[in-house]
Amino acid sequence: MRISFNEDLAEQAVSAYSVRMMKLRDLLIVGILLALNACAAGPSLGPQPPGSNPAVGAPSADVFRPEDFAWSTAMGKGGIEGHLGFSFDGVRYTCKGAGVILTPETLWSRRRISALYNSPISSALPVDEVRARTATAPSGDYSAFIRRATCDGGDRFTFSTLPNGAWFVILVAKPLGGKGTDMAIMKRVEVRGGRVVLVEL
Repeated sequence: MRISFNEDLAEQAVSAYSVRMMKLRDLLIVGILLALNACAAGPSLGPQPPGSNPAVGAPSADVFRPEDFAWSTAMGKGGIEGHLGFSFDGVRYTCKGAGVILTPETLWSRRRISALYNSPISSALPVDEVRARTATAPSGDYSAFIRRATCDGGDRFTFSTLPNGAWFVILVAKPLGGKGTDMAIMKRVEVRGGRVVLVEL
């Protein structure tokens, strides 16, 4: 039986359509395979920030890593001017002549502070109570990243040349007159825009 011209065109159109559908199917299969492969590789968090080293790994709240503190070693234009005005049970406290510690915030130090002071924001607890929690806090030698100052006669202290970032101010306050419990005072402070932050403890 002889195929007419119109039937021949129809057959060619069907054949071309079939080829296109096969290519589309192949593209869909490739796309699905790529998507499945991406899911298996885990979520994408975007490009690494400049200067980061992917081989080092992500910061951890459980493991002390000196590189997580590196930001705090830079010389900045910010500062903290603090004053202790703390009183408890009707007794005023002083930090005259006592040391003040400034700890940089990382995931790890935030967890440690939370374990010791029951808060990552601010706290005032008896010194003995804080010391008793030391065994439960993450351990690590971060002393090289701590900055220190001393309270003057007016219960004031100053930290300068700080880079932008969050810090934990920590000091031990003693009751005036010697009657009362020594208190560990902690407060989280953020330095932004190279400014000096005023802090009342």
